Amino acid sequence: MAEVNIWAWWQNALAGTIGPIHDGDPQQGYYRTRFKDKPWEPVAIWFEDGKWHAMRGERAIDASDIWTWCCRNPITYEAYTKAIEGGGWDDEPEASIGHNQPADLDPYEALLHEFASEKEQAEAFMKKPITKQAEADRAAIWSKRLSTIAKKATDLHKVEKQPHLDAGRNVDNKWRELKEEPDAISKKLKRHMDAFLQEEARKERERQTAARAEADRIQREADAARVAAEKAAAKNDNDAAAIAAQNNAIAEAERLAQQAAAAERDAQARNASAGRTGAKVSLRTFVFAEVTDFDALLMALKDRPEIKEVVDTLANRAARSGVELAGMAIRSEQRAA
Repeated sequence: MAEVNIWAWWQNALAGTIGPIHDGDPQQGYYRTRFKDKPWEPVAIWFEDGKWHAMRGERAIDASDIWTWCCRNPITYEAYTKAIEGGGWDDEPEASIGHNQPADLDPYEALLHEFASEKEQAEAFMKKPITKQAEADRAAIWSKRLSTIAKKATDLHKVEKQPHLDAGRNVDNKWRELKEEPDAISKKLKRHMDAFLQEEARKERERQTAARAEADRIQREADAARVAAEKAAAKNDNDAAAIAAQNNAIAEAERLAQQAAAAERDAQARNASAGRTGAKVSLRTFVFAEVTDFDALLMALKDRPEIKEVVDTLANRAARSGVELAGMAIRSEQRAA
C-alpha cells in the first residue's frame, strides 16, 4: 500500500493550488496569519501521536481553530524558520519603533516617533528601484502603514481640535446676531439715503454749472478792468482827475479779481452728504464689472492661473464622468493605489 504524503496539501498550496478547505480539517504544513492591521505571525501545523498540533508564533493553539485563518497563506519552511527566529518577512518591512512604545505615551508623540521610523526606512528603501515581487509587496505594506498613520493623525487631530471648534462655534453663535443684524440695518439705512443723496448730487451739478458760468463772467469783467487799468497807467498824465481815474480803475480791477477768485471757489464741486463729523455719510464711487460679452471676457482671462485651475477641475470632473467636452480628451494611466 502506497504511503500517504501528509505534506501534499501544503505543497500544492505553495505551488498555487489551494483546496479543498474544510472547517476542522487542518493540513500539515507551514502558514502565516495575523490580526487586522497587525504583523504576520508564523503558524506550524502537524499530526503527531494520533492528534493534530499547532503553534502560532511561540504559542500552542488548537489546529482546528487556526486552520481556516491561515490555510490561504502557505509559506516555505525557510520563511517559517526566519520568522520564528525574529527575522521578519521578506515581503514585509520591519515593524517601526511605534509598535513597541509604552501604552501611556502621549498619542501625538507616539505617532510622531512611529512616523519618523517609517519615514526613515521608506526613504532608504526608495533609493533603489523595485526589481522583485517581495520588494513590491514591502512597498505596498509601507504605503498602507503610512496612510494608516495619516488617518490616525487626522482622527487624533479632529478629537483634539473638536472642543475648540465647539467652543468657537458657541462664541460665534453668541455674538452673531449683534454682529450681523446691526451691520445689515446700517447698510439698509445707507441704501435708504441713496435716492436723496443722488438727487442732492444732481442739484449740486446744476449749481456748479451755474456757478462756473458766473465765475467765467466775473473773470471776463476782471480781465477787462485789468486791461483798462493798464491803459490808464500807460497815459502817465499828471492831471489830478486823470490820476484819480487811474486809481479807480486799478481798485476796480483788484475788486473784480477778488470776486472772480471767490466765484471760482464757489464753482468747485461739493459732495452730497449727511450726518456730522464721526457719523458722516456721503456718496462714494464703487467700481464693478458688468459682463457684456461672456465669451470675449473668458478669452481675455484665459491665461490667468485661477481660471486654468477651475478649468482643470471641471475637465477632470467631466473625464471621471465619461463626458468628453470640446477642447479636451479623456486619458487614463495606471498608478499604484
